[in-house]
Amino acid sequence: MERQLYTISIYTENNIGLLTRISTVFLKRHYNIESLNVSATEIDNVHRFTIVTFISTDEAVKLITQLEKQIEVIKAYYHKEDEVIYHQTSLFKIKSNLLFEEKEIQNIIKHSSSRIVTINKEFFAIEKSGREQEIKELYDQLLPYGIMQFVKSGRVSVSKTEMEITKLLKSIKN
Repeated sequence: MERQLYTISIYTENNIGLLTRISTVFLKRHYNIESLNVSATEIDNVHRFTIVTFISTDEAVKLITQLEKQIEVIKAYYHKEDEVIYHQTSLFKIKSNLLFEEKEIQNIIKHSSSRIVTINKEFFAIEKSGREQEIKELYDQLLPYGIMQFVKSGRVSVSKTEMEITKLLKSIKN
């Protein structure tokens, strides 16, 4: 029973309390949620939960079955790492004086394909979008200079294969 990272995609109606019920399914099985993102989809009034968790294939199958028992869940899928295209976004807050006093910071920003999103007298903020490892590398490079704040979003992803969810949802709406 080899565990690995799975991206769980859950297509739902947008109802109050659904996040609690979905997280309870994970809690009851003692699965940790590594990241969570909820957003609108290409279909009106349908939202997508994108959850990353470290589980086995058997556990993923059982998890999807349990999630689909929730009334507001339209369909749920699981994908291995190589079956999705994904990104995360992060923000780093650094003291402003370092931007001008430490030339290496400018090189780090340039070479990491990140960008400065704001500058004021006290701090500047860097945005980096990419894979987990890219964000971690930037974090490790900036850490010696002092990171005032750091935040990272949950994963957003699309599957590499065609998903039948759009056809399914359109047939339900008609």
